[in-house]
Amino acid sequence: MRARYPDFSGFVDRDGVKVAYDVFGEGATTLLLIPPSPITHSRSWKGQIHHLSQHHRVVTFDGRGNGRSDRPGSAREYTPAEMMEDMVAILDQAEVEKAVLVSHCHAAWWAFLTAATFPERVSGIVAISPGIPFVGDPNQHWTEVAARWKEDPVDPQGWEMCNPAFWRRDGYEDWIRFWFDLLATEPHSTKQVQDMVGWALETDPETMAMANDEETKGATPELADRLCRSVHCPVLVLHGFQDLCQMPGRGRAVAELTGGQFVLIEGTGHLVAGREPVIVNRQISAFVSSIEGRAMKSRTWSRGLSRRRKGLYVSSPIGLGHARRDIAIANELQVLDPDLHIDWLAQPPVKSVLESEGHTIHPASKWLASESAHWASEATGHELNAFQALRRMDEILVANFMIFQEVVDEGNYDLVLSDEAWDIDHFGHENPELKRGSHVWMTDFVGFVPMPDGGEQEAFLTSDYNAEMVEHVARYPRIRDRSVFVGNSADIVPDSLGPGLPSISEWTNEHFNFSGYITGFVPPSADEAAEMRQQFGYEDGQQICLVTVGGSGVGRSLLERVVDAFPYAHKELPDLRMIVVTGPLIEPESLVVPEGVEVVGYLNRLHRHLSACDLAVVQGGLTTTMELTAARRPFLYFPLRNHFEQNRHVRYRLERYQAGRCMQFHESTAEDIALAMVTELSRPIDYLPVETDGARRAAGLISELF
Repeated sequence: MRARYPDFSGFVDRDGVKVAYDVFGEGATTLLLIPPSPITHSRSWKGQIHHLSQHHRVVTFDGRGNGRSDRPGSAREYTPAEMMEDMVAILDQAEVEKAVLVSHCHAAWWAFLTAATFPERVSGIVAISPGIPFVGDPNQHWTEVAARWKEDPVDPQGWEMCNPAFWRRDGYEDWIRFWFDLLATEPHSTKQVQDMVGWALETDPETMAMANDEETKGATPELADRLCRSVHCPVLVLHGFQDLCQMPGRGRAVAELTGGQFVLIEGTGHLVAGREPVIVNRQISAFVSSIEGRAMKSRTWSRGLSRRRKGLYVSSPIGLGHARRDIAIANELQVLDPDLHIDWLAQPPVKSVLESEGHTIHPASKWLASESAHWASEATGHELNAFQALRRMDEILVANFMIFQEVVDEGNYDLVLSDEAWDIDHFGHENPELKRGSHVWMTDFVGFVPMPDGGEQEAFLTSDYNAEMVEHVARYPRIRDRSVFVGNSADIVPDSLGPGLPSISEWTNEHFNFSGYITGFVPPSADEAAEMRQQFGYEDGQQICLVTVGGSGVGRSLLERVVDAFPYAHKELPDLRMIVVTGPLIEPESLVVPEGVEVVGYLNRLHRHLSACDLAVVQGGLTTTMELTAARRPFLYFPLRNHFEQNRHVRYRLERYQAGRCMQFHESTAEDIALAMVTELSRPIDYLPVETDGARRAAGLISELF
């Protein structure tokens, strides 16, 4: 799922060649993002679009030869002049008089050519790793590629694979995989490489050969020098110090010839926009602001000793459980410091829970890209590979971190509390200079665990992600001023973080404080539960089965199968009454249910209903299952297939508490579920007790940072 979808999509048609473009947002300044096609297309800017379109109008396009655009069949149709005319036609059709051109690699030539030919249409150029041939430091590899371009190598290796004859002999994919592995010089760049390889494979060897033919480019040293000197608009050049495609000296020389600003980014390679999106976004935004001559905004400032303390709370929107425990912690913090004001950066469905409790939602929350919608889109039936879904959420995480950073830059927050806000933790470690105030990181699990279906590749990727986390914390321990594990040391799985890495238990015990579990409520006594049942309208003698799948929208398949199980269970238990809670993202009316089954949508304070039921049927999420454990209610739980947290971390904890009965959805018929329901209703409860002071303990750990 994307962080933002276009407001408008269209095509320009030049001499029968259609080029696709998209328009996002609005603003006084328009940015045209130019991909270095045909090796990639407009999705290469996915880390920039959401942020830039919050403030400006953004136009992207798929260059001819890739994406949704046509792939013309002659080399002359891929010249820089043709690319320039495409760009001008797009600006015309999108009714853009003047734009800032943002380019990468060889697309910089097209941007400079446009600025030189149509100076009235270009207000500035951002050139990332500009591929302007013959300028600055040459890359000897490219010289050698050009020398053997028309040869037919027998068994090429490495750079030798950059050859059209080899590509046509089914060698194109081998070259592409080598190429992007080479360009991603930063460790832990598996997702960026995967993306670039996928986009490059959307074109074909013949198109790549035509677009890269030396005769197509037509560049000479004199032409390159003259082109750079003819650009008179403001220019910003961003270049990675470890760039193995375009040498950093080339970027510096381009900046000198154009009179532009040069920013060298140490520690990064050629894929700067993908690998360092936060840096690139902030550099582009600052550059556009300088062009616009934007004045500083008016604001009110309070001296430090005169203002009340402020906290910003970011609660994971994946399900509703995080909101309950975070509200409990916030309430305890304000007991310890009544003067503490807390804003919440939150999105649905968590936002609804917070508003119902009277908490303050930061206005910027409305700009957050939906994480819950992404998780729902990743689910198929009762299956969700949580690790892979998190990897594919990278563009949403970038978008939401940029919103978060703008909020903390302007908000003067003394404290940031993030409950499994992966964007804040990851990009905070990647960009430590941006930290403001103290930061508390909270989680109820540590370590990605591969699922058997993922094979060796998933085992490699989870280890790589774990290794990155270990390196982040070792390199910048100051990013997490306090790490709080919601649970106890005994709840940690005994697995390894990966080859050559410590065990999850060892590493977590070294780097976390433990709050104990946080339910946010005190389980009711028998008399209190009876009173609640009366309030809810449960009749004496009825056996109440509550079915719920949380607030993420993932779980329809489970609801439907449990509903199908009701008639079988009802034969054995005539007094059985089933209440199905769909949550805020599944329409109750969309479920067809038999007589005796009630369907409701969102239930405020669901934990009270769980505490008063006789049996619950739920997914494998930690919050709901631990609330049932604390209330000592019998329950069946169905972990989502390939969901590493539910199948490993949560199940391990529940087995320690001797709570609930784990069932596999794909192995359970409606009759199986009905039999399990009858059995669990008669089984004695012998769970380990769950502490009730977890929120107070967490608040005590956090308050030490005040």
